[in-house]
Amino acid sequence: MALTIKAVAKLRQKAGRHFDRDGLYLQVPTPGEKRPRQSRASWLLRYQLNGRERFMGLGAIADYDLDEAREEAKRWRRLAREGIDPLEYRRDERRKRAEEQRKAASIPTFEEAAERYYHVHGGKWRSLKHAKMFLATLKAHAFPKLGGLRVDEITTDDVRAAFEPIWHQIPDTANRTRSRVENVLSWAIANKYREGPNPAAWTNNLEHLLPAPQQIKQQHANHHAALPYGELPAFWAELDQREGVAARALAFAVLTAARTGEVIGARWSEIDLQAKTWTVPANRIKGGREHRVPLPDAAIALLQALPTETRNDHVFVGQHKGAGLGQVALGDVLRRMGRKDITVHGFRSTFRDWAAERTTFPNHVVEMALAHAIPNAVEAAYRRGDLFEKRRKLMTAWAKFCTKPAAASEVVPLRRA
Repeated sequence: MALTIKAVAKLRQKAGRHFDRDGLYLQVPTPGEKRPRQSRASWLLRYQLNGRERFMGLGAIADYDLDEAREEAKRWRRLAREGIDPLEYRRDERRKRAEEQRKAASIPTFEEAAERYYHVHGGKWRSLKHAKMFLATLKAHAFPKLGGLRVDEITTDDVRAAFEPIWHQIPDTANRTRSRVENVLSWAIANKYREGPNPAAWTNNLEHLLPAPQQIKQQHANHHAALPYGELPAFWAELDQREGVAARALAFAVLTAARTGEVIGARWSEIDLQAKTWTVPANRIKGGREHRVPLPDAAIALLQALPTETRNDHVFVGQHKGAGLGQVALGDVLRRMGRKDITVHGFRSTFRDWAAERTTFPNHVVEMALAHAIPNAVEAAYRRGDLFEKRRKLMTAWAKFCTKPAAASEVVPLRRA
């Protein structure tokens, strides 16, 4: 007769094997047997394989009640009917789990993998600054979501979740950081810590989930909040009263119509005060070509009044010894001025609108002053000069407009043809 719940309760203290059904027994050791207290009563399965009788322990009654023991026995009998020895199968499964646990223990987290990748490839960066930026951007944008995950656990959804919050705000930084995550995970694949494909890859992967960075940048370019040029002289008068290197850097950016990265990265070795020229190297120009900037007298005076630091070639020195200003320093000046309605990049649009509406300088001269690439390939091939002297006249006129007393800025004379 099959066991019942009440029978199990009574028999758990009675030594011997008590048959239930289908090869299942309740096994209770004799008092003299040395067994752990929780194992005094357990379930035992008897089965036959290839004419050989075998017994397999299923677990203590503290872990399995009667119904659960019958289900467990049924599962193992099914394997025996298929010609698979349950005991050997369970041993193999336990070995596999132990191996997986051992392997998992050796697999680094993403943060650990990034550190190891950094030390292996530390020599490939062009400068110490670029090397530091590798870990700095990962720490800021990738580690919060991915840092504690093992590299074999990271999915495309994890990468997407890490970058979606910043993808539209800082597309360039977000994409560079994504590329660094891809490199770290490629290192993990090469070291057999995970299998491909790479969840941080752009092509045929994230490109279908996130908009292209160039698309976002174009949208941003069309929506950079700009100061109307008629208000610029009054803004300049207020900016000119502010102290600090960041305020002077913003003024320099306005006078030269340069991008933030070009300004905060400026070095004294690029400045020729006598020739009134600033030569921006190709690696800091968006178009990838060296760009000469004619400096008006107001810019020269600004540069000559700047504080300098020994063994620091930065034109606009930062708070830390040997460093320059940070990426957000110019924007912080605007915020301190209470001008959340405009952006640093927007002053390039202000310059562009002023040149188009209040001067007769040709469009291609203005575009070259902004270091814009020439979209027409044929025109670019024939225009080998940089129109430097024409641009000097343009930038001189712009500086005069910027620094003109606000009360007199209502009328701006057109440049003679």
